[in-house]
Amino acid sequence: MTKSNYTIMADCACDISAELCEKWNVRSVPMEFTFEGDDKAYVSGDMTSSEFYNKMRNGESPSTTAVNVDIYRELFEEEAKQGHDVLHLAFSSGLSATCNFATMAAKEIMEKYPDVKISVVDSLSASAGYGLLLYLLTKKRDDGASMDEAVQYALETRMHLCHWFTVDDLVYLKRGGRISASAAFVGGILGIKPVLHMDNEGHLINMLKVRGRKASLKAIIDKYDELAQTPREGTVFISHGDCIDDAKELDDMLFEKYGVRAEIITHIGPIIGSHSGPGTIAFFFIGKER
Repeated sequence: MTKSNYTIMADCACDISAELCEKWNVRSVPMEFTFEGDDKAYVSGDMTSSEFYNKMRNGESPSTTAVNVDIYRELFEEEAKQGHDVLHLAFSSGLSATCNFATMAAKEIMEKYPDVKISVVDSLSASAGYGLLLYLLTKKRDDGASMDEAVQYALETRMHLCHWFTVDDLVYLKRGGRISASAAFVGGILGIKPVLHMDNEGHLINMLKVRGRKASLKAIIDKYDELAQTPREGTVFISHGDCIDDAKELDDMLFEKYGVRAEIITHIGPIIGSHSGPGTIAFFFIGKER
C-alpha cells in the first residue's frame, strides 16, 4: 500500500505493462482474447506483441471478452477482506461492458462488507490514453489525495484526455464495423489513412482522411497543436501496434516542433489491437477539450 489507504485497479486495456503497474502500485485486471478456430483463451503476456500481430498479419482473427462480474467480485473481495477501499478505473463503457460489470460487482461487495468503499470510474478511454489517465491518477494518490479526491480528479481529467490515432490497414476497421467494405477497398487502393479520435462518450469517431502514413502522423501533430493545454510542457503517451519505428518518428516530430518527448511509448495490447490491427499509431495528451 501507499501513503493513501486505497487500492487502485485498472483493466489491462490501459496498455500499461505489468512492470509499470507494479511500479505505480496498480492492480491490473486481466482480459481474455481468443483466435478464431483456437479453443484456448489467452491473456496479455501469453504472447509477445510481435507474435500477436504476426498472427493478424497472417490472416488470423482475434476476438476479445469483457471481464465478467465473477472476476471483479473475486478481486474486489480480496481487497475488502484486507480492509482496503478500491478505486477501479474502468475501460471505456463506450467500447466494452467491463465498466458495467465492475459496477455490479462493487455494489455486491459493498453490501457484504459495509465498511469498505469501492468506487468504479468510467475512464471513457482506451489504450495508453486510459494509461495516461491512470498515470496521472496514481500521481494524485501519491501526492496524498484521498480516494474521494482522486475520484473527482479522474472524472474531471477524463474530459480533457485527447485520443488521436491512425491505422495502417483499413481491413481491421472494416471488420469492426467502423467503415464499409467498399470504403476499405477504395481507401486501400488510394492509400487513404483515417485519423480517428475518441469522443466524450468514449466512442471512436472517424475525423479525417489523409493520403499516406506521413500525412496521417502530421495530422495527429496538428491536433496536438490545436488542442493541447500546454504543448511545450504537457505529458504525452504514444502506443503502437508493432510499429515502433513509426512511433519513434511521431515522437521525433513532437520533439522537433515543441521540444518535448513522450513520457511513455508502449505497445497496443491484444484487447485494443484485436480491433485496430498492426500498424496502428495512437497519441494521447491533456487538451483544452477532447
